[in-house]
Amino acid sequence: MPDTSETPEADGQVSDAYRGNWVDRGAPEWTRPYLRLSRADRPIGTWLLLLPCWWGVALAAASTGFRWIDIWIVIGTGIGAFLMRGAGCTWNDITDRDIDAGVARTRSRPIPSGQVTVSNAIVWMVLQSLTAFLILLTFNTTAIALGIASLVLVAIYPFAKRFTYWPQMFLGLAFNWGALLAWTAHTGSLGWPSFFLYLSGIAWTIFYDTIYAHQDKEDDALIGVKSTALLFGEQTGLRLRQFGIASVVLMALAVLGALTHTAGQTAVIVGLLGVAGFGAHLYWQLRLLDPDDTETCLRLFRANRDAGLIPVLFFGLAILA
Repeated sequence: MPDTSETPEADGQVSDAYRGNWVDRGAPEWTRPYLRLSRADRPIGTWLLLLPCWWGVALAAASTGFRWIDIWIVIGTGIGAFLMRGAGCTWNDITDRDIDAGVARTRSRPIPSGQVTVSNAIVWMVLQSLTAFLILLTFNTTAIALGIASLVLVAIYPFAKRFTYWPQMFLGLAFNWGALLAWTAHTGSLGWPSFFLYLSGIAWTIFYDTIYAHQDKEDDALIGVKSTALLFGEQTGLRLRQFGIASVVLMALAVLGALTHTAGQTAVIVGLLGVAGFGAHLYWQLRLLDPDDTETCLRLFRANRDAGLIPVLFFGLAILA
């Protein structure tokens, strides 16, 4: 496993990125500050934004049948997730530059460390957003409208920690919008199963991002930034168990709503096995969680890529069932 030391290297590496990641190893030197600003050296966020998209398209395809456009939806949402996660992180770092400078884990980021100016960061954000918009235009009209609407949530999220102890909920609203968009890109319209999938993702985001927020809880408390980690405190284990259960139940309702009347019994069983596997992974995380151990928190947060891939795999198998 790569070294995840919290001490950044002299050439501008960010403290919470894997040592030896592809940006630090092979990207042209002049691009590195911008790729780091987009968190390209920390791909877990792209995965967490992308996976609800793949949930949506895979469950929709299992419900109504595979279409060739689904291949492009999978690829397009992958590229779009990379770009929009980068644009969102750039926006987040622009708005949080003063806060990041006061937190040990984030003061090495490109803006507070002086590697990228605010004006250059704005240009970089716009370029990423426009490129993602071109990809969005390849989907149907309803999906395009949903993609544009998501920008409101993206714009609000960085400010949430200033006025509520629930910024993780705002992150969930933004990060799981892809479940609605990808479902609609396949079917042409929204459906109740996609809403259940969206709500499941929101509960999941609160679960994993609360774990992530426990890394910064001491600094956050000192500078007045709010989070569910601070709100839940010693009840974190109980609260995360509740949100984990909610996520699993809502995902099961999505599967039942999508497949019961449109697919065979085998497809329903396969889909529910994916939900069970997802729930088992969340349970495993809770068994290992120590909110006061920052290294464990970061490792478990990153493990949610694997948790989210389990439903993708089984929903994909349900297409074939």
